[in-house]
Amino acid sequence: MNYDPLRQYCASLPGATIDIKWGTQECHCVGAKMFAIFAVERGDVCAVSFKCDAERFLELTDVPGIVPAPYLARAHWVQMRDPRALAPVQTRVLLERSHALVLSRLTRRERAALGLSNVTRKR
Repeated sequence: MNYDPLRQYCASLPGATIDIKWGTQECHCVGAKMFAIFAVERGDVCAVSFKCDAERFLELTDVPGIVPAPYLARAHWVQMRDPRALAPVQTRVLLERSHALVLSRLTRRERAALGLSNVTRKR
């Protein structure tokens, strides 16, 4: 499996936008806040980083091919360096959860501007 299906999946999530940051990193955002980062080197994706629930962080980083995300681990982000580390379905569920975690932190006004006002804010 390569990362292209995951990139397409992230782009299909409600309110998702794509931005290039730090030169080559493909950042998938919702309301200008990142929920997934695809590391691109020489035109190819070599890793994906995403936010996870605090209680899943240690579990995920124990999986071979998944490490704490550089610079973002303190905010419970992991980096999947091997696209085969998890089954594709599991990875999509985790990316959807990352999107939901970030979306829930947006203000009511930000969610309404995205047409996603039915999402409640996480406390």
